[in-house]
This record gives sequence, structure tokens and C-alpha cells, in this order.
Amino acid sequence: MLYTILKAVHIIFMVSYFAGIFYLVRLFVYYKDTDGFDENKKQVLREQYVFMARRLWNIITVPAGVIMLLSGVTLIILNSGLMKMPWFHLKLTLLLGLGIYHYWCWKKVLQMKNLNGNILPIKNIKLRQANEIATFILFLVVFTVILKSMVIEYWWQLITGFFVLVFVILMTVKLVNKNKK
Repeated sequence: MLYTILKAVHIIFMVSYFAGIFYLVRLFVYYKDTDGFDENKKQVLREQYVFMARRLWNIITVPAGVIMLLSGVTLIILNSGLMKMPWFHLKLTLLLGLGIYHYWCWKKVLQMKNLNGNILPIKNIKLRQANEIATFILFLVVFTVILKSMVIEYWWQLITGFFVLVFVILMTVKLVNKNKK
């Protein structure tokens, strides 16, 4: 029963963590969107976005990530057989990618904080595309965990489907941004 409760906790905090990451990168986009605004409006909005990003990072995203990580490690300790399963190695590899993305987000939060209202030195379209990275990682992790051994057996179909999904999402982002101009 403890294992099942821990799995539920892990899933709940995984959802909370991803909600934080999804919204955090949107705040980066909103911050960047103010580049063309008049100075007063830009300053007020940027201060608010920095405030929101720091609070989101410190109060939701990082604590949820820590609880997700601790409950995940505890699940591995309680079920060491997971480490012998190829699908689980894929999940851990994807989580390493999530860790790199998390680090990138943290650096952007610090960068926004230290800009004092100045321009975020990254293109708007790059931020919008970066916003989809967490979606891709979530998609891959969920399919890996649900399909387990089928991931190994049908890997090429899953990879093909994933790249089609990535292409469709990136083109949609590009199309939406093109229409905004």
C-alpha cells in the first residue's frame, strides 16, 4: 500500500511540477512580448512578470520538483527491479533531459531578475519553441511509462510519431506567430 501511495504522490507532484514549468516559460514569453511597449507600461509589466516568475519558481515549481524527485527515488528503492527494465532506462534518460531544461529555466529566472527591466537577450520565437520542450518530454515520459516493454518493441513507430508531433507543434507555433505580425 505504501508503494501505491508513493506512486500517487509522485504523479500528483509531477503534474504540479509540469504546470509550473509550462507557465514559467510562458512568463518568459510575456516578458519578451513587452519589448515594443512604451517605457512605463514595459517597466510595470516586466516587474510583475519577474515577481510572478520568481514566486512560481520558488513556491510551486522547485518544491513540486523536489517532492517528485524524492518520491521517485523512494519508488526505485522500494522496487529495485525497475533498474533492470529497458523502458525505465529510457525514462531516466528523458528525465536527465528534463533536468537540463529545468536548469535552463532557472538560468532564465535569474537572468530576468538581474535585467532590471532590460531586454531578455533571446528571440521571441525561440522562447515560444522552448515552451514546447517540456510538452515533448512529458509526452515521451508518459508514453514510455504506459507502454513499458512495447516502447522497446515498437520504438521506430513511436519515434516517428513523436517527430511528427514535434513538427506539427513547431509549425503551429510558427504559424501562430506569423499571423501575429
